[in-house]
Amino acid sequence: MSTVFATHRVTRPAVRAWWRDAAGLTAWLSVLFVVALWVSGRGLQDLATDFLTSAGRLTGLLSADLLLLQVLLMARIPWVERSYGQDELARRHRLTGFTSITLLAAHIVLISLGYAATDGSGLLGEVWLLVTTYAGMLLATAATAALVMVAVTSVRAARRRLRYESWHLLHLYAYLGAGLALPHQLWTGADFTASPVATAFWWTAYAAAAGAVLVFRLGLPVFLNTRHRLVVEKVVQEAPGVVSVYLRGRHLDRLPTAAGQFFVWRFVSGPGWTRGKPFSLSAAPDGQGLRITAKDLGPGSRRLATLRPGTLALFEGPYGRLTGTVRKGPKLAMFASGIGITPLRALLEELSYRPGEAVLFLRAGSQRDLLFRAELEDLAARRGIRLHYLLGRRSRDRASWLPANYTSVPDYQVLRHLVPDIAGHDVYVCGPDAWTEAVLDSARRAGVPADRVHAERFGW
Repeated sequence: MSTVFATHRVTRPAVRAWWRDAAGLTAWLSVLFVVALWVSGRGLQDLATDFLTSAGRLTGLLSADLLLLQVLLMARIPWVERSYGQDELARRHRLTGFTSITLLAAHIVLISLGYAATDGSGLLGEVWLLVTTYAGMLLATAATAALVMVAVTSVRAARRRLRYESWHLLHLYAYLGAGLALPHQLWTGADFTASPVATAFWWTAYAAAAGAVLVFRLGLPVFLNTRHRLVVEKVVQEAPGVVSVYLRGRHLDRLPTAAGQFFVWRFVSGPGWTRGKPFSLSAAPDGQGLRITAKDLGPGSRRLATLRPGTLALFEGPYGRLTGTVRKGPKLAMFASGIGITPLRALLEELSYRPGEAVLFLRAGSQRDLLFRAELEDLAARRGIRLHYLLGRRSRDRASWLPANYTSVPDYQVLRHLVPDIAGHDVYVCGPDAWTEAVLDSARRAGVPADRVHAERFGW
């Protein structure tokens, strides 16, 4: 039996193009301002007489600035998140983080070598002297250890060995590292207190980072959870290892969410409930309830099947840019693999389009693995969606989003054959990384403009 959801449209703030430009410009200006502070503190002149120490000062300043920018990227600031989207924010967060930790390592090495050369002492002895006698250095050492741990566990090979919940918990140590580094910077970092302008800049930067975390990572979720008080209504098994959780709450018509978005969820039931897990909405929000659907991919998603009605659900969000706000034209082409159908199924329900203007490609191993088949076919019959099921094993000879029986023809040619006017569609993609990349490559080769391609990956 198919389930039909009524759609209630919630007005969401528009994604303004200048938000993205303003955020990027602010980040670059902060870096340039830090370099200007170093230059005004005789940084260039000191390079000639004490290159190691002066270069160490600059790398330390840049590392601190990038660390604060990284905290801001983690703070889930709504207008920044809506402007960039999670994929782009995650990419910038990784780039900023690894650059910051590299500069921090350079700062430690250069300063230690510079001080050792000035004092005429050995390197190891100088490092011990710095750590044990300089104000704030023990805290700075602990901060460095925390930041290195975050960087190491963020490497892709390490992330693959960690559960999402464990990785997320370890990642929070970046906040601890930023906080522990502050005393050292204020007590022994002359560049931080060299002038009223420098002092004002650094205090403002730290206050902005701390304020963003307090407001958007703590305050806003507390407010939204108090206002809406979501609880589990029922749990429905959709397929082997796949369940949907239906939630109800108060004033959900005032929750500014849209189809295609996700929340970070915590269900107050049993051990480990404090570890958040991201799940997308699998039905368009109707102002009365929400639905999420998850596949058993680990303890976090597996425990959803054990939830009882009335269980309190705590959430952070909504997050994600895979919504109708990024749409450029009337035609839609949706590509989903496995559990990736969840946000796209919600989008097909919520977005407006005429019969024949929407096409869905759904990848699955077999007929029994097709999620929401009855709901999708009901939507297709009512709204004129063209459905293409991509069943069976994929080719092992090349990176492809198509089943193995299409191996003899390039993917983009198959796409053009199935959707001749694909270049005029907005393309929405959700699935595993390799599969998503194959779809995006086909879309580009088929002539779809970059601003019409919208993707959400399962990577983290």
